[in-house]
Amino acid sequence: IVGQGSHLTQRRAFLLSLVYVLAMALTYTVAGVLAGLLGANIQVWFQNPWVLTTFAGLFVLLALSMFGFYELQMPSSWQSRLSELSNRQGGGYSGVAVMGLLSALIVGPCVAPPLIGVLTVIGSTGDAVLGGTALFAMSLGMGAPLLVIGTSAGKLLPKAGVWMDRIKAVFGVLMLGVAIYLLERILPEAVAMLLWAMLLIICAVYMGALQASTGKSGWFTLARGFGVVLLVYGVLILVGVAAGGRDTLQPLRGVLFAAGSSAQQEHLSFSAIKTVDDLDRVIAQAGGRPVMLDFYADWCVSCKEMEKYTFSDPAVQAQLNSAILLQADVTANDDADQALLKRFRLVGPPAILFFGSDGVERSAYRVVGFMPAEQFSAHVGQVLQVAEQRVSQR
Repeated sequence: IVGQGSHLTQRRAFLLSLVYVLAMALTYTVAGVLAGLLGANIQVWFQNPWVLTTFAGLFVLLALSMFGFYELQMPSSWQSRLSELSNRQGGGYSGVAVMGLLSALIVGPCVAPPLIGVLTVIGSTGDAVLGGTALFAMSLGMGAPLLVIGTSAGKLLPKAGVWMDRIKAVFGVLMLGVAIYLLERILPEAVAMLLWAMLLIICAVYMGALQASTGKSGWFTLARGFGVVLLVYGVLILVGVAAGGRDTLQPLRGVLFAAGSSAQQEHLSFSAIKTVDDLDRVIAQAGGRPVMLDFYADWCVSCKEMEKYTFSDPAVQAQLNSAILLQADVTANDDADQALLKRFRLVGPPAILFFGSDGVERSAYRVVGFMPAEQFSAHVGQVLQVAEQRVSQR
């Protein structure tokens, strides 16, 4: 687009690039405002197993395209219309604006992960201003490299060559990684670890980890070094799976823990509730004891992090020893789950609520998202201290 015209100045190239980026940003801003106005439970919708599987399959297909198994491009009719429109505008501002608007829709799958993350936050707040601002900022960040390259009229772009195929392969690997990350939420932990191990080992072989570096270039030696690291990590994950490990980032944690300790820390014991009536009944029968309610779902990554790293901490368990621990599993996201979430104006997990001896939630101490063990222990200490002070004042 920028390169059209025989007398293209740097100023005009900058303005054309700016119009393109702003038009693209406008599309995303509208999407953000709509998400804020709708205030829908976007997070829960995106965690549905069918949706996760569909998106994971999409990223696998995109990865295969990056690896050269097939060519992914717009339908020829779309290409012809866009080409005619661009030629008809002659590199004018209106034509560039139209191309920017369309590009936001066409290249959408490439920015799906950050877009999902931003829409999740927007959907949970229901704030249209925040939605528009967040998407506008994200689109400006995406467009910054385009602005630099466009202003240079393409002079900063390196020449085509083998490096482009390697870059495509890197993006293909990243897309496979995103697919595994999405499936982690619904697959058994051992299966997810096996998928990560396979991806790392295959990448390592592709990078020449098993080849001799004699007589090779320095770039090959560097790539081989990274490949060896990936190979070792992949093998460690396989060993961790065989030893009963369930954490990809700490594959040998179970083995080392078993060697240095006679018993593994037990997790907190929660009583399950399903409905609003269940919660009211337990609170009424609490007998003056504080109550903690944990909203959980199988697909909630932060929930599993809380369970693995926070609730297993001895200090946290000691702090909660006197409290009644409840857990609402909203994995099914049925009517009862929706009613329970709606009562506390939540769109989904993770969320931890505390109730005093009077049965009223201490909303100021509500926890949303992951909180490390040390910080959570101090937080619970404050909640219990406030509860004791209110009891003593009676």
